[in-house]
Amino acid sequence: MLDKLQAIEDRYEELEQLISDPAVMADMSVWQKHTKAHSKLSGLVTAFREYKQALKGADDAREMLKDKLDADFRELVEAELAELTGKAEKLADELRVMLLPRDPNDDKDVIIEIRGGAGGDEAALFAGDLFRMYSRYAEGRGWRTEVLDANPTDLGGFKEVVFAVSGDGAYSRFKFESGVHRVQRVPDTEASGRIHTSTVTVAVLPEAEDVDVEINQNDLRIDTYCASGAGGQHVNKTESAVRITHLPTGVVVQCQDEKSQLKNRDKAMRVLRAKLLELAQESQRAEVAETRKSQVGTGDRSERIRTYNFPQGRVTDHRIGLTLHKLDFILNGDLDELIDALITADQSERLKQVD
Repeated sequence: MLDKLQAIEDRYEELEQLISDPAVMADMSVWQKHTKAHSKLSGLVTAFREYKQALKGADDAREMLKDKLDADFRELVEAELAELTGKAEKLADELRVMLLPRDPNDDKDVIIEIRGGAGGDEAALFAGDLFRMYSRYAEGRGWRTEVLDANPTDLGGFKEVVFAVSGDGAYSRFKFESGVHRVQRVPDTEASGRIHTSTVTVAVLPEAEDVDVEINQNDLRIDTYCASGAGGQHVNKTESAVRITHLPTGVVVQCQDEKSQLKNRDKAMRVLRAKLLELAQESQRAEVAETRKSQVGTGDRSERIRTYNFPQGRVTDHRIGLTLHKLDFILNGDLDELIDALITADQSERLKQVD
């Protein structure tokens, strides 16, 4: 590990010299590339330097303890040695995590699809709850959300809603949300007070850039139709809704959220690119899953991942066995404790494969 970290620090120092070189600064694209690479290594190099400093301090303390010291001073040196040793061990653990291969999608924006499953109107209402939960979480982190397609119900829920979240590291935080979310509560329409169980399916896709996926326009069938659903004067008036079929794969996407057919087409293409990127990466993920069964699951949207129990005010993530009795806070967008626990579990599983 130390050799790898030293090589990274050497590269970091080389990049430092490059980005201050007038010849490099004259070419803005090259300078920006080096600056971005330098910035990505900054946290790792800082931790490595602190680690080396802690190791050196511990070695110096051990040398001092070989000499004859009075009792009070010896006690101080021993305390410092214990503190520096603990710090070095903690930094070593952090460095091992930082050296794990990064998911290439982690820095991407995301497209999230939420669809009501079993439970009819109650499932649609909970789909609306999850949409608000994710929107508030994104807002709390200063990220931007944009609805790409929605099929609302008269009761205020969604049969399905597709939206984009744009922000630094959005995929790295949302990627563990893919799967089946189960809700247990008494619906407002239930006169007898009986608890119902409903499900909602969530899919999280990294948003693809044009360079990620090449789409041949001849492979597309584009249909237009009148939008349907609640609200909007344009509903059922003009053929503004767009459905795009990618003929080679059979992937179908649609968008009817905008009044403009052109805007709906642009949004539908964003979803299509994300879906085609997901298909392209599926075989690679399947291969990885064979060698590493992650504790947090595969992200398969058929996998039940979490239960929201309203009578008990609890949320349970079944992948890591975590239960939190703070349902109201979570539904209001307070997701960091859940997401941090899932990231930690994933890192632990990956470290086992490295050790």
